[in-house]
This record gives sequence, C-alpha cells and structure tokens, in this order.
Amino acid sequence: MGKIIQFFKECYAELRKVVWPGKDAVISSVGVVLVSTVIIAAVLGLVDVILLLGVQTIFK
Repeated sequence: MGKIIQFFKECYAELRKVVWPGKDAVISSVGVVLVSTVIIAAVLGLVDVILLLGVQTIFK
C-alpha cells in the first residue's frame, strides 16, 4: 500500500512542475488541428473518388 501512495505523491509532484499552456496557445492549437483535419479529409476524399472512378472504369 505504501508504494501506491508514494506513486501518487510522485505523480502529483511531477504535475506541479508542468507549465500549462495559456488560453491563446490552446485556441491556436485547436485552430491548427481543425484546419489540418479538414485538409486531410479533403485529400482523402479526393483520393477515394479517384480510386472509385478507376475501379469503375476497370470493371465496366
């Protein structure tokens, strides 16, 4: 039981050392993630359409 308590004490001590991001950094990061997600979705959708057309052409 003592090792478990020691583990949580060490975890708490490490979390106190963390430098948490500010509001502006979080908003900026969320924007980057959203834009990246939309771009990757568009590219994957385009690849899907191209492959679909290719397969339909081959099997017609």
